[in-house]
Amino acid sequence: MKIKQVLNALEQFAPLPLQESWDNAGLQLGLTEAEVSGALLCLDVNEAIVDEAIRRDCNLIISHHPLLFHGLKQISDGDYVQRVVIRALKHDIAIISMHTNMDNAKDGVNWKIAEKLGLQNCSFFAQKNVGDHEGGSGVVGLMPLPMAAHDFIQLLKERFQVACVQCNELLTRPISKVAICGGAGDFLLNDALSLGADAFITGEMHYHQYFGYEQRIQICVIGHYQSEQYTAEVFRDIIQRECPDVKVCIAETNTNPIIYV
Repeated sequence: MKIKQVLNALEQFAPLPLQESWDNAGLQLGLTEAEVSGALLCLDVNEAIVDEAIRRDCNLIISHHPLLFHGLKQISDGDYVQRVVIRALKHDIAIISMHTNMDNAKDGVNWKIAEKLGLQNCSFFAQKNVGDHEGGSGVVGLMPLPMAAHDFIQLLKERFQVACVQCNELLTRPISKVAICGGAGDFLLNDALSLGADAFITGEMHYHQYFGYEQRIQICVIGHYQSEQYTAEVFRDIIQRECPDVKVCIAETNTNPIIYV
């Protein structure tokens, strides 16, 4: 199985036209005609991830966040991005990133978050359809049973392994309809409100956006890394279905640059 076959499978699932205009999803570096010795699946690419790929005999890294957002004017040891490029090329490791195209894809990042919460009757909101490809920036669904706000937040902490959730004032009504946008999704807060969602889950939100929504919608911010941590499971399922002979390894390295003390 060649790297290009894995790349094609990923792009069939989450077509590149679904990505945002500022993004740089797809092949980051490497030779796609090479045979895959193994694929390491992760959220971010840093030097520790490349070392893990070497250790686990994986010549392909598949990340959610792109390594390369901007053009490089030099390749030296000036920053971690350049060092990763050098180390990956030295060890014949290719890097593929599926970012906002995977965020916007059916059964992609936001659908995985919904699955972890057990949401039902899920659908896109803030739709982003490109040609025959259905997509959307967010997913909305229903809890199996209405849940008190405090209990809902405890469920989030458990399912996403977070010590705390940043919230606005707790709702006094039960939470049933839930809107989701993993990562930096605060731009969808008003869309979630217009849907009649009781709660909005995202990874990041600006301070001033917490004001003015008291008892209108429950804001739940769980951390960028935490909200997207299960994206590797989406990659795994695609590859196991479409390229079953490829060895897949979910990264053991935690690349979250934010620590809680």
